[in-house]
Amino acid sequence: MTENNDRLFVMERVFNAPRELVFEAYSTAEHLKNWWGPKGWTLPVCEVDFRPGGVWFYCMKGSVGSEDGDIMESWGKAVYQEIVEPERIVYKDTFVDSEGNRIEGTPEMVIMVEFVEENGKTRLISKTLFETAAQLQQVLEMGMEQGFNETLDRLDAYLDKVSV
Repeated sequence: MTENNDRLFVMERVFNAPRELVFEAYSTAEHLKNWWGPKGWTLPVCEVDFRPGGVWFYCMKGSVGSEDGDIMESWGKAVYQEIVEPERIVYKDTFVDSEGNRIEGTPEMVIMVEFVEENGKTRLISKTLFETAAQLQQVLEMGMEQGFNETLDRLDAYLDKVSV
């Protein structure tokens, strides 16, 4: 389920995996490297300091519908604001360059991910708050909804493999 409301982007997905495993998949580099990013993208850089004030620095690489196969890079830097294990992760995420410097003109997002136990399954609720409605529109035009759906598809497939 996807919901957009002015400055807030919300996605929900139920995974057939225990809450602790889904939380761990979202909070450790070892897991994130296996599923984070849209279909066809990799995560060659993934450094996680999982604690309030800690940083997740990452780089996604992939091709975006280019017929000539050009590879693109997308760097991000997240600063964890709140961690309630295994219930919630709140972090501020920013588009950065390979040195970790914010790319001017790109939005900064506050993301809250909730992990809700539902009879052995986990409902993941991701809420992304933007400073302005224009910033939300900017990332939607960049393909955020499709990219995040593909990312959650990859998480679902990954959880199926590791929870066997």
